[in-house]
Amino acid sequence: MDTSAARKAIFSRIRQAQNRPVEPTQAERDAVREYVSAHSQGPRPALGDDLVEHFRQQALRMSDTVDEVASLDEVPQSVARYLDSIGVARQAIAWKTLDSLAWSGAGMQMEFRAPRNEDLVGITGAFCAVAETGSLMVLSGPDTYSSASLLPETHIAILPASRIVGAMEDAFALARKEHGDLPRAVNFISGPSRTGDIEQTIVLGAHGPYRVHVIVVRNA
Repeated sequence: MDTSAARKAIFSRIRQAQNRPVEPTQAERDAVREYVSAHSQGPRPALGDDLVEHFRQQALRMSDTVDEVASLDEVPQSVARYLDSIGVARQAIAWKTLDSLAWSGAGMQMEFRAPRNEDLVGITGAFCAVAETGSLMVLSGPDTYSSASLLPETHIAILPASRIVGAMEDAFALARKEHGDLPRAVNFISGPSRTGDIEQTIVLGAHGPYRVHVIVVRNA
């Protein structure tokens, strides 16, 4: 049994125990949407007028590195320059949604598939980003596999500037507006993986990538 089928079976058993229909009714779905839309939000900090700059500052605080390009056409060269700067080969796996970019012209060797243990660089997009925290919001899907941002030791994220929102509440509101039901996995990435368990010293890359590089595209 695959994961989605197993999850559906668990929820079905819970609903049966509650004497509810196996599948949620339209009235139940409407009630949930009404509750979410009516739920009050707490106070928010002032972010200023430039969400891109605020995101950049917060991302740097999270130990990300950030580059900025004018258009998607410049992304492959930006990736190549970054990999050269850290001494990593111009080789990566990436989301299938990125296969139309001119990677070979930048000397990049690309495979558009989910990563394996030996893959060192994973390139993804991002559904959006949160300026308040410097976080990336990544939604899973058939061509946007979550593992690409989790398994390789270097994660490169391509982020259109227009997809930077103010707060996490805005990110969830945008996801519900554009997708309705959320996908299986929603990941918020706030810098490289880290832990402080080893003698209370922060160590990067403990449970995932130890580099996160964000390429902000002004006119995507």
